[in-house]
Amino acid sequence: MDLFNVLTVKDTRKVIDDNFSLELEEETVSLLEAAGRILSQDVVAPDNVPDFRRSTVDGYAVYSRDVYGASDSMQSMLDLKGEVLMGCEAPGEIAMPGQCYYVPTGGMLPKGADSVVMIEYTEKLDDSTILASKSASPGENVIEIGEDIKKGEAVIKTGTKLRAYEIGVLASLGITRVNVINKPRIGIISTGDEVVPPEEEIKPGQIRDINTYLLYSLIEEQGCTPVKFGLIKDDYNLLKNAVDTAVKQCDIVLISGGSSVGKKDNTVSVIDDLGDEGVLVHGISVKPGKPTIIGKSKGKIIFGLPGHPLACAVIFQVMVKYYIEKITNNKEKSYPVTCTFKINYHKAKGREEYLPVTIEDDGQSLTACPVFGKSGLITGFSKAWGYIRIERNEEGIREGQTVSVYRF
Repeated sequence: MDLFNVLTVKDTRKVIDDNFSLELEEETVSLLEAAGRILSQDVVAPDNVPDFRRSTVDGYAVYSRDVYGASDSMQSMLDLKGEVLMGCEAPGEIAMPGQCYYVPTGGMLPKGADSVVMIEYTEKLDDSTILASKSASPGENVIEIGEDIKKGEAVIKTGTKLRAYEIGVLASLGITRVNVINKPRIGIISTGDEVVPPEEEIKPGQIRDINTYLLYSLIEEQGCTPVKFGLIKDDYNLLKNAVDTAVKQCDIVLISGGSSVGKKDNTVSVIDDLGDEGVLVHGISVKPGKPTIIGKSKGKIIFGLPGHPLACAVIFQVMVKYYIEKITNNKEKSYPVTCTFKINYHKAKGREEYLPVTIEDDGQSLTACPVFGKSGLITGFSKAWGYIRIERNEEGIREGQTVSVYRF
């Protein structure tokens, strides 16, 4: 396939949709192991939350008619019948006009009460008499039964990536185990005669392996299991054996480097020779990351990623993450930060560009500033807060233009 017969990002994703599907199994994990996992089934509330009427303030539970029209100049006199203790049922009920009970924040309302007067608007005349200087409407300062979560409600949907907040909700429902999607296993193969492990001293012409560690971390951030298959020299047979092994053991395979058309770039040949449909995409109209490969073997997807770390990271975000979310049914959305662009920036038409930027905050507005660097430099993505997506037919961004910045 001709490298320059490139596809758009949209068309490349359609190739993925049309050629790949994977049904991941599910497992049950404890709540303490569930952070970052993706729900495989809706969580239905077994109970109401709260399951009793409770006060949102410290004050006096009353029947609202008994304090109607109360003010500083005309206080309502109430008969204090008792105190509601935290974690305990109300000791009695409001059975007669003018009665009240003291109730703390979160405490249970006694039967007959429909509102709470904040303690700031009351004063104690004696041990059994309370003066209220403010009225309360029905339901004021009260959380009703099931107002937060109703019994039988699908409170967390399938495809949700569980954060600390969802886990807190599950705990409030008494749920301690949840069904989640099995973590996809993603194989990592880094290639290149010039690439050496980070712990080794480098010789002239050599570079340390960045992409194995970059991809490993990105995979973990996506809630998947990374599997390293080592550094492979620019040798066809070595690479073919490594990719074949990775395809058998993993759900997705990532090959870093060797995706272009140089004499030692073997990724295309290896994928084509593994059987099945071979290479489906070679070249995407995107900057950075044009020489990207997508192939198929044994029904598994293989991504040939650019060796340049920034391009590798961008294609992971744009393509690999897209497929991970597809197979895990992850409904997570990414919301951008709105900024003003700092300078005039020109780009060539015909390629969708993902421009890394930093963000400046002057206390009044946010300004996005592009991170410039030659293609061989590696620190651009570490300096950047996020990126701006520039459409393929746009010529650039104007100074002062409003832009959307997505977090890396």
